[in-house]
Amino acid sequence: MRVATWNVNSVTARVERLVGWLGSAKPDVLCLQELKSTDAQFPAEQVAALGYEAATWGTGRWNGVAILSRVGLADVERGWPGLPEFEGVLEPRAITATCGPVRVTSVYVPNGREVGHVHYDYKLSWLDSLAAAVAGPAAGEMPYAVLGDFNIAPTDADVWDISLFAGSTHVTPGERAKLADLEGHGLVEVLPRALKYDKPFTYWDYRQLAFPKNNGMRIDLVFANPAFAGAVSDAFVDREERKGKGASDHAPVVVDLTV
Repeated sequence: MRVATWNVNSVTARVERLVGWLGSAKPDVLCLQELKSTDAQFPAEQVAALGYEAATWGTGRWNGVAILSRVGLADVERGWPGLPEFEGVLEPRAITATCGPVRVTSVYVPNGREVGHVHYDYKLSWLDSLAAAVAGPAAGEMPYAVLGDFNIAPTDADVWDISLFAGSTHVTPGERAKLADLEGHGLVEVLPRALKYDKPFTYWDYRQLAFPKNNGMRIDLVFANPAFAGAVSDAFVDREERKGKGASDHAPVVVDLTV
């Protein structure tokens, strides 16, 4: 079984890339983030033609999440009780579903903007809420994973030059402590291998030739309970999908399971 996650950075702008990748990579389950579309705008017909059901949560703004599955889609939950709001708005940043033998949560963690900003505090609160929400399924017997764009580089080695990030979000001790909280609630990180170079970066800015220079970050992550992690046979970053015209600034992370 193949499960993947991908920040597509506007699903309507990248329908052809999405359909092409589904056809070539053939994931059984795909978690998507940053849809930038409403539920009605999501290309459900195009993915259905490839055999995928879609559960979406999008409002047309800069966030939005989805789960695509060709092995069944049941018990869909959009968010969870107590999910924090930002300035009075409940943002579509998490969706959960059972897909065949596994249950997955697709997350798009708030960016945080800058340390000291109200959005940074929102990010930390959101991560606290996530840790509480995953405790139940993490302890269950069903394979379960949280996949998505966490907007956090777990270690200094997960950015191309840590000296450039002094005082910036994505690398602060406070954010990294929240990832450790996930592990404290029964999840472990599934580390992917790189298909090129020595670091499995997942994101490269569009500016300053970041991708050709491999000036990237590893911020798209997979956290799994023991039942899921124990079934992993391979995990990698599909860097090839970041190439070419019209690519997202993120590459998919792919996890193969023996379930």
